[in-house]
Amino acid sequence: MTETPKLIPRLRLKLGDQIALGPGKADLLDGIARTGSIAAAGREMGVSYKRAWLLIEAMNACFGAPVIETRKGGKTGGGAGLTELGTEILARYRNIETILENQAAAEIAALQDLIAP
Repeated sequence: MTETPKLIPRLRLKLGDQIALGPGKADLLDGIARTGSIAAAGREMGVSYKRAWLLIEAMNACFGAPVIETRKGGKTGGGAGLTELGTEILARYRNIETILENQAAAEIAALQDLIAP
């Protein structure tokens, strides 16, 4: 017997018509922080380096400042990390996700009960 998939809330924060931050952008920031690389973070997510940069540029435009910082290549190779702003944006987004999940748990469970097996 197949188990019914679980409902999972997905938070997207819009600024006008732009998605300033959502699950994919947050996961990209997480990946960059963890791997120290835009390319590696993109590979983990199954997106190209170009797509990863487009997501970063969209966040930079929405927040008005860089969310990552890059280091030039060389003998030790290049890399990337989150700026102070990027770190704060990611932390606040994850906090909002937790609040949403906790506060909406009963409603999500009620909706889950309405899904046919």
